[in-house]
This record gives sequence, C-alpha cells and structure tokens, in this order.
Amino acid sequence: MTGSVFKLSPGVQSYDWGKKGSASLAAQFGKTCVEGFEIDENKTYAELWMGTHPTLPSKLSQSKTETTLSEYIKSYNSVLGDKVINKFEDAKDGNLPFLFKVLSIGTALSIQAHPDKKLAKKLFEERPNVYKDPNHKPEMAIALSPFLAFLNFLPLPVLLLNLLSVPELDSLIPSELVEELGQSLTLPTTRPPDSFLFQPTISSPNEEQKSILKKIFNALMSAEEDLVKNAVQSLIKRYQSNGQDIQESEKSVVDLAIMLNEQYPDDIGVLCVFFLNVVELKKGEAAFLEANSPHAYIKGDIIECMATSDNVVRAGLTPKLRDVPTLVEMLTYEAGPGNKQLLKPTIFGEDGNDESTKLYDPPIEEFSVLRIELQAGKSTIHKKIQGPSIAIITQGNGSIKGNDDSIEFERGDVIFIGAEEQVEWKAKDDLEVFRAYVEA
Repeated sequence: MTGSVFKLSPGVQSYDWGKKGSASLAAQFGKTCVEGFEIDENKTYAELWMGTHPTLPSKLSQSKTETTLSEYIKSYNSVLGDKVINKFEDAKDGNLPFLFKVLSIGTALSIQAHPDKKLAKKLFEERPNVYKDPNHKPEMAIALSPFLAFLNFLPLPVLLLNLLSVPELDSLIPSELVEELGQSLTLPTTRPPDSFLFQPTISSPNEEQKSILKKIFNALMSAEEDLVKNAVQSLIKRYQSNGQDIQESEKSVVDLAIMLNEQYPDDIGVLCVFFLNVVELKKGEAAFLEANSPHAYIKGDIIECMATSDNVVRAGLTPKLRDVPTLVEMLTYEAGPGNKQLLKPTIFGEDGNDESTKLYDPPIEEFSVLRIELQAGKSTIHKKIQGPSIAIITQGNGSIKGNDDSIEFERGDVIFIGAEEQVEWKAKDDLEVFRAYVEA
C-alpha cells in the first residue's frame, strides 16, 4: 500500500482514572478502530492514542505485516511534505511532531505540569527511567462532553481571600507569606475578610508577586504529611456538616473538595481547590496548556493534542511518583481567571464562508486541530495542507475522498491523511470529525 489516505489501528491505554467498560469513549472508539480490541466491562479505559509515539504507536489498519505508521512514514516521506521534514529534525525517521488522543476521565488526574524543551532535555538526561523523552509537551483539550479541570493559578486577590477565609490552611501557609501577598496587592489581611474587596484581576502578576506565589505554593506542596492529613480531614468534616461556618467564597468548591477526597483521601491535591482555577468546558470549548503551567483534568471526555511527549511532573492526586521540587521550580507562576486559558476557534478556510469547519490554532508549531460538523447529506472540501493529519470520527458516518483514494468510515474510525491532499468530506448521517495536523 502506498496511498496517502488510509485507516489507522491506534491503541487504547487502560489507566485507573479512566471510565469503566463501555462508558468510556476511548473504549467505544477503540472497538471500532483498534483491530482485535474487545471491551471488558470490568476494566477502566482512559486514552486512545493516535500517532507515532513509541509507547503505543498506531499501525496501518488491515496491514498483513502490522506495519506501524512510523515505519510507513519512514518509507514514504512524501506523506510528510518537504516543509515538515525540514522543520522537524526527527520527522524523516517516521515521527510525527504531535500525539492525538481521546481521553475518558472517570476520576481526577494528578496535579501536574509539563516541562519546556530545555527542562525536558535536562530531566531526560538525568532520570530517563522517569522522564521518558527529551521533548516538551504543550497540549490542548477540546471538550466532547461537559469537562471539568484545574487550570493554572487563581487570580491573586481570590487566592488571598481563600487564605484568609479557610482556617485549615493556617497550619500549612506561614502567616508572614499571607501578609506579604496582601502587601504586594495592597489588600488588607484582617479577618474575617470583606470579600467585596478581593475582586479577580485579569492582569498578570508582577515578578514580586510571582515570587510570593512560588513561596506559598512551595509551602503547601512541601507541608508535612500529618499536617496535610489533619487539614484535609478537618476541611471535609466541616463541609459535610453543612454548618454555618462555610464562607460564601468557599461554597462553589464544597462538592468538588468532597469528591476529590473520596477519590484520593487526605491528599494535598484536595486543597488545590483554593489555589487553582476550577474551569468547566462545554462541548466544543477548548483550553490550551502551555509548558510549565499547573493543571489537572477532573472529569469528562476530551479530544487532546500535544507535542509528541509523555513527560509529566506530578505533585498531588496521584499514587505515582511526586516530584515536588521539580514542579515548584519549573512553574511560571502566571495567575488569572480560568478563561485566560480558553482558546477560541476560528473558521477554517481562506474565504471564511464555510462554517462547517472550525480551527483551533494554539501558539505553537507542532499542531493545530480542526472540528468538522456536517449535517446528513452535506459535504465540504478541505484545501491542501502542507503537512500530515490524523482524523477521528466522533459522530456519524460518511466518506472521505483524497487525490487518489476514497474511504468510507463510521463513528470511531481513525484516518491518516498525507501532506498536499485536498480532501472532500461527505456525511451520510450528521457528522463530527476532529482532525489534527501540522504545517511548517
């Protein structure tokens, strides 16, 4: 086979935080596109991986030799396009610069961040058994269902209000740091605080404020285990009592704190509800997470695209290795409302008239993502893209026609599209497709 448009057989990852059995979208799609895959209703399925990452490389569908996509690309470099080959040094060896995923999140993922290129290279050289590759991992999440996540630090006035309102934090955060933050914001630190004074700010913190935030977050994450345990237990007891001592500023996170404690009892991550933005994305909404930005996915289903890497630095809500010193040191300590992380799509195409395709275009060079929505019987043509693409059908069925190839597909199918292919999408039923691509 030497075509430029063909189906892929990707892989499914089964992690504890995934959704069980057929409730997992990753498993539902996997049943269609992964050859030999059957759903075990007692197993949790978390991620569908689509790409060339060596941990779980995609294969050519119905390939008698089980050829991986990486092997195929290495043999037929033309599917990458000259510009992509020249831009990304390991592309000619069969490596796509992006990894495309579907995530089905049943329980919260760890409080984490991903290193930039310089730090990723250093971590890989020092601890290759923990940090598996030297690449950075900026990522974008697009909601397939209502999706909840921690995204970066709260606006500093709101964070200060929490420090003054939540008594369980007193044993973990030194009072002099609270005073220091108040002085830097020219806000009072008297208790009880007047919540009206602590309005969210849109502007980024200055360098002094970032330094104070770093010290506060370090104090939280480095707190003694017994102190954390006592603080979380006291908080949950207070929240479950539904007493009068729950401040107005706390009420929005009561249910989330209780849920996180049920999933990860007495974990430091439960207290992150007072430090990080809690953001809910509706279907089709997207968030971009740059390197060195703290976050955690809490629940829901998403399309995710990232630079090809599996590097994660964790510090809470996880039984896995926690690397608190690295996390504290690497973060940028940007802060602001959660909607600062959101990425607004634009209409794809030169004329801007075809509203069937939206473009999610983060400020990085490794990937962009298209969302195609077509009513039954409708079609749309995508202009040539200079680099390769991977598409997943998330709803409906139909067909795709390239320069020389035509393929029929159904919900859950995954399709590779080579560079310089003009393609026509046709919908038999109402259709939704997500297409990740790279252009140099």
